[in-house]
Amino acid sequence: MSNQATTASVQLGEDFPEIRDGVRRICADFPAPYWRDLDRHEGYPTAFVQAMTAAGYLASLIPEEYGGAGLPLRAAGVILEECHANGCYAAAAHAQMYTMGTVLRHGSPEQKARYLPKIASGELRLQAFGVTEPTTGTDTTKLKTRAVRAGDSYVVTGQKVWTSRAEHSDLMLLLVRTAPPEASPKKTDGISVLLVDMREARGNGMEIRKLPAMVNHNTTEIFFDGLRVPAANLIGAEGKGFRCILDGMNAERILVSHESIGDARWFIRTATAYARERVVFDRPIGQNQGIQFPIARAYAELQAADMMVRKGAALFEAGLPCGEEANLAKLLSAEAAWNAAEACMQTHGGFGYAREYDVERRWREARVQRTAPISTNLILAYIGEHVLGLPRSY
Repeated sequence: MSNQATTASVQLGEDFPEIRDGVRRICADFPAPYWRDLDRHEGYPTAFVQAMTAAGYLASLIPEEYGGAGLPLRAAGVILEECHANGCYAAAAHAQMYTMGTVLRHGSPEQKARYLPKIASGELRLQAFGVTEPTTGTDTTKLKTRAVRAGDSYVVTGQKVWTSRAEHSDLMLLLVRTAPPEASPKKTDGISVLLVDMREARGNGMEIRKLPAMVNHNTTEIFFDGLRVPAANLIGAEGKGFRCILDGMNAERILVSHESIGDARWFIRTATAYARERVVFDRPIGQNQGIQFPIARAYAELQAADMMVRKGAALFEAGLPCGEEANLAKLLSAEAAWNAAEACMQTHGGFGYAREYDVERRWREARVQRTAPISTNLILAYIGEHVLGLPRSY
């Protein structure tokens, strides 16, 4: 368990107030009916994404030298948190924030100069991340999508699933095997990262199919059959791609934890308002402890999760180890959001199922965080092994 002294500091209260106010103003232009209609038709929030791009929020983590804002991780998290707290769904665009991190940290100078400024401006969307496969799930080292070097290209064959936003992205980070597992000394070796130009690839060895799901996450499955990707699009060293992906996981987990914090805030505020106003048996239902206590407990869990999210972001920015905190932040925030969602749904009773109240839609969306981008069980396994020193469970 972590017990080292650090110099990282955690700010309390409403930090980054100007950013929060700016995001709230954008969210006010995209009220509940906008999201309700998109959910009904499985549409993509193009106008919302464009507004966030124009404001510079999706380029918050790109350094200024490449046209971004160069903001700290906490500031980027606050953007996502406020989106969700104010009824919007940042998951439709959040990958534009952090997927570029692999290019930033491991790309060549030429790749960074070519792609990052256009990603920052929104001219290029890098929102698709091809990792998960139908037969391997979260066991990434067993992935089967192959990329074979042929002259100045890689020829890719295989399949990916749960690749969100593929139909609305220009570029995709694709994790492939460039060497078979038996030829690699470690199971994480032989895996490489390719940057795929999806505009050229579609219909030329790459096929995208929609994958309808419980939430409007614009999810797809992708098939590769002889897709040629220029060797110049290899990110980092061949066979060392797993490390390129792994070192961005802490940032990703801390960032998306902010979305759950925002969700919890929305559910608690919504449940509290309804519990005050709804009168049954001649009294507001919020007077009943059966209604009041679950909301109060959800609030307590939100406050605890928020502190861990802030701690994880502070350690990350200080350049200190934060694997434990990033995973705890993801676990606690996802659970806090889900418990707040349950309290809100129960408070609304039958009306919680009515689309016009938006509770059922946001309840479905909040549930995703307990499964992706990492499941709560995998986080518990990490804590058991790497924090508590228990035997590896898988």
